[in-house]
Amino acid sequence: MIPTETKKKIITAVDSLFDQQIEFLQDLTRHPSTRGNEQSAQHFMADTLRTRGYEIDQWNVNVDDIAHLPGFSPVIGNYEDAINVVATHHSQQKTGKSLILNGHIDVVPVGPLDMWDRPPFDPYIKDGWMYGRGVADMKAGIASNLFALDALASLGLAPAADVYFQTVVEEECTGNGALACLQRGYSADAALIPEPLGETLTSAQIGVIWLQVHLKGRPVHVLEAGSGANAIEAAIPLISALHRLEERWNRAENRHPAYAAHNHPLNLNIGKIEGGDWASSVPAWCVFDVRMAIFPGQDIERAKNDLEETLLSAANESDFLKKNKPDIIYHGFQAEGYSLADHNNENTPLAISALETAHQFVTGKELPFVPTTATTDARFFGLYADIPALVYGPNSDAIHGFNERVELESMRRITQSTALFIADWCGLEQTDPSLPQF
Repeated sequence: MIPTETKKKIITAVDSLFDQQIEFLQDLTRHPSTRGNEQSAQHFMADTLRTRGYEIDQWNVNVDDIAHLPGFSPVIGNYEDAINVVATHHSQQKTGKSLILNGHIDVVPVGPLDMWDRPPFDPYIKDGWMYGRGVADMKAGIASNLFALDALASLGLAPAADVYFQTVVEEECTGNGALACLQRGYSADAALIPEPLGETLTSAQIGVIWLQVHLKGRPVHVLEAGSGANAIEAAIPLISALHRLEERWNRAENRHPAYAAHNHPLNLNIGKIEGGDWASSVPAWCVFDVRMAIFPGQDIERAKNDLEETLLSAANESDFLKKNKPDIIYHGFQAEGYSLADHNNENTPLAISALETAHQFVTGKELPFVPTTATTDARFFGLYADIPALVYGPNSDAIHGFNERVELESMRRITQSTALFIADWCGLEQTDPSLPQF
């Protein structure tokens, strides 16, 4: 147990560094680290961590190294510049439990710039919130992880166990960055991922399947539209069929226990559609992108079969599509759900208890347990490496939307709780004998 006086010093240390933490978050957010453009942000992180004396491992994710592993998702685009960064703190004593501090550096696209109040990669502060693309999801969490360690270091303290600080790519579309860390041998007794989910502990998360549906029509001039086959319009009944499947999967009798009280935990999203070549030609092709959620424990291959059968059955209702079957292509997320309650590792209740204690000391409130209808990289640690993964981060708003923002005082509390959690979970060792003993 960490003495109360030491806990108070740690909280004060976070406060004393908080202006620097805000400045760091702004600097990191200025790097427009959308998928395929993460390199500058990762070099920035590697340099930042190197100046703090950590051992740095920086590498390009190699698909061939991970394609055979459980949890791998089909890749999108080129991986030549998909860079992961891991900084390692080597404990001198190794008397505590080891820890992974994981965060993703990639951010989603910004969308139309005219729908932002200000440029999305020029972060600014207003009424206690910082705004910008990625500032909440999840660069504020990366800042919390970093400055939790900095707060300990400012007191002449360090974790008494090995800590692996990870910034990874691909979380927003596959999760293969986190998987590559596991393949490279990084393991620990627990993992902490500060996703911006409102100072709650994520008790469960859904899985996600991405797929594309390709349709081909028959192009004719619109004056002969009745003799053609409109590929865009052919997509409409297929999308309706998918929504009926969504409704069936969400029925109370089909829900995972963690979502028993949630009316609609599984969400279908038609995230992108394109087709045709000319306004006065009946479109000869159409492609639409599908995101569908699944429950923890729901077999992913069976779910894919259900999706395929739904699409093909709907296609059979069309005379044209019956002869021109839709092509179904999987790309991106093939993610299983994950529930902490289903994780039987002996460290799971211990890690949860340590985080609860830290949260309560900082906030004076009990830590809420909340299932999320999103997915995170926690599944890799929990499902494939038997590492309890705690998802706990700051309060946010409009992530993946316009004017994304994070509440700065919430980030402060998360940093304080994280520092106390590290101190409890890993234990502490002295790094500067000239400073008072803790």
